[in-house]
Amino acid sequence: MLVSDVWHQRLASARQQRVEEQRWRHRQVNTHSTLDFAGNDYLGLAHDPRVQAAQAEGARRFGAGAGASHLVSGHLEIHDALEDALAQWTGRQRALLFSTGYMANLGVLQALAAPHTALFQDRLNHASLLDGATLSGARSRRFHHRDGADLERLIARSSATHKLVVSDGVFSMDGDVADIATLAHVSQQHNAWLMIDDAHGLGVLGDNGSGCVEGFDSQAVPILVGTLGKALGTAGAFVAGDAVLIDHLTQFARSYVYTTAQPPSIAAATLEALTIVQREPEHRQQLTRHIHYFRQQAQALRLPLADSHTPIQPLLLGDESRTMAWAAKLSQRGIHVGAIRPPTVPMGAARLRITLSARHTPSDIDRLIEGLSICLYEEAVCPA
Repeated sequence: MLVSDVWHQRLASARQQRVEEQRWRHRQVNTHSTLDFAGNDYLGLAHDPRVQAAQAEGARRFGAGAGASHLVSGHLEIHDALEDALAQWTGRQRALLFSTGYMANLGVLQALAAPHTALFQDRLNHASLLDGATLSGARSRRFHHRDGADLERLIARSSATHKLVVSDGVFSMDGDVADIATLAHVSQQHNAWLMIDDAHGLGVLGDNGSGCVEGFDSQAVPILVGTLGKALGTAGAFVAGDAVLIDHLTQFARSYVYTTAQPPSIAAATLEALTIVQREPEHRQQLTRHIHYFRQQAQALRLPLADSHTPIQPLLLGDESRTMAWAAKLSQRGIHVGAIRPPTVPMGAARLRITLSARHTPSDIDRLIEGLSICLYEEAVCPA
């Protein structure tokens, strides 16, 4: 048997298994012809003409790409300006840009943790945090979701010199928010550092939009990770903290050192988006009104809403086939929602992941509610 045949058999077997489980994923080209309730452009800034113009001007001024890693020749003055602005926004001494949020989490955990490090992670943490722990060689002890008592129980047993507590800020599949005060208190009581990945909270939560850690300084939350491709509407990520942390990551985070720097046009667009977030709170206010309106209408239909008051509004349908059927019916009506199944979520926890944006209108939400109402009605009239 040829070596290539062995590999083809392996790939075919993996494909067959996933197809038989009815979990084979299909990528679709988004033509913007559907009403999008699946994306993470929470403030609508990806489509803001000012952000688009800043990106175009950034490309004209600095070039389409950085051309090298940050530590070679790819770190430009626009990157420096963005890092300074992000640090000031989040109340930290310094910030460090990464090309993606996934790379930021991998880089932080690989650079800080080692086999002797004790990691404590929320059970619903994002895959990038779990993978970062694996890359570091450290063992992750998983505490019950948003359960400070369980974290206290686990961390009290640890005799490790270096302990790190890790949690999402806003949980991407459930939409609920970490209890930062409790996490910070338990961490400090046990001489542990706290790392918060606030990918879905930055730009959305807090009086100035700086996320769920707003009001908590770097003593309480030493490591803050944020992404730029969600509420800020662009791409990339950053880590913010004290200068000693950022210096360490600059030297030891392999996903920072060994990759090309963020395109300067993206940095320019992000600077403009950040200015809008800070100066125009009306975008967050509009988003908050949409969240309240959607929840009011969905509750009137007795839809199985999760307890979320963020833009992430899951409908907990439970059954995978039911979830896929509802998503397909909405798609037929020109409405795109996320259909989330295991292994992304636990068995029996399939859901429609509905996300709201300031760019939506009340009539857009009415159209979504009408589609969900039809799903309910057809299910009642023609049960499976």
